Amino acid sequence: MAQTTFDLADLNRRMDGAVQSFKSDLASLRTGRASANVLDPITVEAYGARTPLTQLATVSVPEARLLSVQVWDRSMVQAVEKAIRESDLGLNPQTEGQVLRIRIPELNEQRRKEMVKVAHKYAEEAKIAVRHVRRDGIDLIKKLEKDGHLPKDDVAKQSDQVQKATDKHIGEIDQALASKEKEILHV
Repeated sequence: MAQTTFDLADLNRRMDGAVQSFKSDLASLRTGRASANVLDPITVEAYGARTPLTQLATVSVPEARLLSVQVWDRSMVQAVEKAIRESDLGLNPQTEGQVLRIRIPELNEQRRKEMVKVAHKYAEEAKIAVRHVRRDGIDLIKKLEKDGHLPKDDVAKQSDQVQKATDKHIGEIDQALASKEKEILHV
């Protein structure tokens, strides 16, 4: 059965989800300073399946330009090292027993610009997700109006509320992007 009521809180929740997903994507971008989130997208071939690195090891930041990966299972050290090397992050781990040490190299100007482009791509994807939620809300409002479940006065008011929620979430995305861009380009 189709949804027969308009729920602005549900639309806001879905838009918040798009913004949070965008922020986690941004956190995984390398900026020149060590961040444990950089390794979040890496998956390792372990126990016959692709497993997130965070489920096989503890990632810590002992220094500003150093990551430390403590692998829990000794038999997984080589697989974790291989996954980090083969990722598109440009990192080269040094193995010391069950601990991998990863020096974070300085980003050159070209690499910084590439990172900014990736951040803009993530932002555009998040904005598209927010706009899809807006479209779903507007479509629902129009359907409720057509079916006679929503008076004409409420249509404009609720459409305006959906647009305000959209503008707020897109503003959050723009603000997070500007902050990350500044962080990436800072030498």
